[in-house]
Amino acid sequence: MARMGQTTTVPTVRAADGAVVRRLVLGSALMLFLELALIRWLGSNIVHLSYFSNFVLLGSFLGIGIGFLVSRRSWSLIPAAPVLLALLVFGVRQWPVSLDRTGSDVIYFTSLQATGPPAWLVLPVVFVVVALVLAGPAEIVGRCFPGLPPLTAYRWDLIGSLVGIGGFTVLSFLWAPPVVWGIIVALAFVVLVPNLKRVLAIAAGTLIVGVLLVETMAPGTSWSPYYKITTEDVVPGNPDFVDISVNGVPHQLMAPAQWKLEQGEQQYATPYLRIKDNSLDDVLIVGAGSGSDVAIALSKGATHIDAVDIDPRIMQIGVERNPDRAYQNPRVTRHVNDGRAFLTGTDKKYDLILFALPDSLTLVSGASQIRLESFLFTDRAIEEARDHLKPDGAFAMYNYYREVWLIDRLAGTASDVFDHTPCVDTFAGAQAVVTVAVDPANQQCETTYQPSGAVIAPATDDRPFLYFKGDGFPSLYLWAIGGILLVSVIALRALGGTFRSMRPYADLFFMGAAFLLLETKNVATFAMLFGTTWLVNALVFAGVLVIVLAAVETERRVRTPPLAVVFAGIALSLAVAYLVRPDWLLPLPFVPRLVVAVLLAFMPIYLANIAFAKRFKEAADSQAAFAINIMGAIVGGCLEYAALLTGYGNLLIVVGVIYGLAFTLKPGTSAVHA
Repeated sequence: MARMGQTTTVPTVRAADGAVVRRLVLGSALMLFLELALIRWLGSNIVHLSYFSNFVLLGSFLGIGIGFLVSRRSWSLIPAAPVLLALLVFGVRQWPVSLDRTGSDVIYFTSLQATGPPAWLVLPVVFVVVALVLAGPAEIVGRCFPGLPPLTAYRWDLIGSLVGIGGFTVLSFLWAPPVVWGIIVALAFVVLVPNLKRVLAIAAGTLIVGVLLVETMAPGTSWSPYYKITTEDVVPGNPDFVDISVNGVPHQLMAPAQWKLEQGEQQYATPYLRIKDNSLDDVLIVGAGSGSDVAIALSKGATHIDAVDIDPRIMQIGVERNPDRAYQNPRVTRHVNDGRAFLTGTDKKYDLILFALPDSLTLVSGASQIRLESFLFTDRAIEEARDHLKPDGAFAMYNYYREVWLIDRLAGTASDVFDHTPCVDTFAGAQAVVTVAVDPANQQCETTYQPSGAVIAPATDDRPFLYFKGDGFPSLYLWAIGGILLVSVIALRALGGTFRSMRPYADLFFMGAAFLLLETKNVATFAMLFGTTWLVNALVFAGVLVIVLAAVETERRVRTPPLAVVFAGIALSLAVAYLVRPDWLLPLPFVPRLVVAVLLAFMPIYLANIAFAKRFKEAADSQAAFAINIMGAIVGGCLEYAALLTGYGNLLIVVGVIYGLAFTLKPGTSAVHA
């Protein structure tokens, strides 16, 4: 083993190890691909699970830990994994589930009357089943580890992970339906399951592909990078009225603009009634969707409209089926982008900016509590909207807000940013329109707005939780997190042996927790700086894997400083990232903003993985060491919920404390010895 002052030799893979490497890479690629596919597919079929996709992620982590621990034993979970996956897919499609998400502490967009089994029952079941499914591919990878030096095995595991995330990213770009995901997963299992059990994998794969093919071929069903989208004619034979649902929840009604103005919903016409002396030469509509809001703006005389929506498939449906043909109008320019990112990237000034029902039914990723539109409603985002208005311009936002406190919060945000009271029109079902002009003389309110009670402070870029009331930590999250940790402890104890025997790897446990928490914080930062699009999210995760791989290669090929120096570097880089607020980077042009953001985010990750690689290569039992590190990541994933109270910036303090614990517990510097 290399030490300071000695020449570091790079282990090479012998020809005899080629089969092990190929199996390891394929197993690792399957592991990550399947994890991403389950996050997307389960969220689209279990109504409202997309609001809790990090539970699927944490279940995947538990499964990976279980798989590595089982790989040290004589019995195997590998043959059972495709069978369990087939039963999961068949069961979810055969017996649809809708989580009941009524309540006012955290708002979830759905139909106004939601029913279903309690989330505290469904979430643990999903968590456990996902863990058992992922344990199979993880065991495949784990059984390959002893055949290679630890860092070499970890290197190929990372390469396989990059293949998995790259493959899923390409399919997302192509809007591939789940049957394509199912074919890839089924073929991988057939190749990887031992010969004697392969018939089970073939049968399970056939069932998986068959069920997903039926779903894919269902009339009116299509897939975007974010949602399962279904369209249905409201009146059979009349194509002018179309219901658009996403992930099983009603999302948009595409109908003629004239009908919406005269017989539909008052909120569409209200912004135009509240502004005067406005030429509407340039209009920006964020949340343009299938084009109804665009058609209404055209009917009001808009000369040019920039129509922005994050979902390319919903916008395409508007191109294909909107009865007013709004997107074919030469006065309209379509932009598939995150609304906040669009505002950040343009210098154009507008007469009217509309945030037209830009709500979502999914999280940015499985690793955060940020929704697609979270950074669109912070005080800084509303300031950006104000700064993109002409002197006689106006801003408006409208939606079915569900709760009066949310209407008051948004009105209060607009009042703070524009420095005067906005017009607030409310309708049945907590519908509301908030309209505010740059010059208060240019707005004409029907009544003077008065909040219903105490107004909650605006959401911020550090705490972008618009729909979280903030008067206490949600009890659902507490119970779910407690259940996740309990199941994880039981699994670790049952499969890993006594906790005393695991103590030599206690530092790796805390490294896993800190790393996942750091990764989650960076997902939030990049979403704020560059948008919440699926591509930004995929690039962040791929970038993290590349940086981890670079750290491993550095440790394999270069003499690195002692752990004490590396941990000091981690502490310094975390301190710099904490002191440099992400919103300071927003005024920078794209390229400098990207360079600084990458340095701030990835330097701690790089150094942390240098530390991990130094420890991991010394592990006497690489399978156990990796499993315990993954179990620590589950704790880090649970700690992410603390951002609801602390904000994302302060998570870096928690990360620093956890890395401090890891350094204290590393063998050779404490009472804990291997």
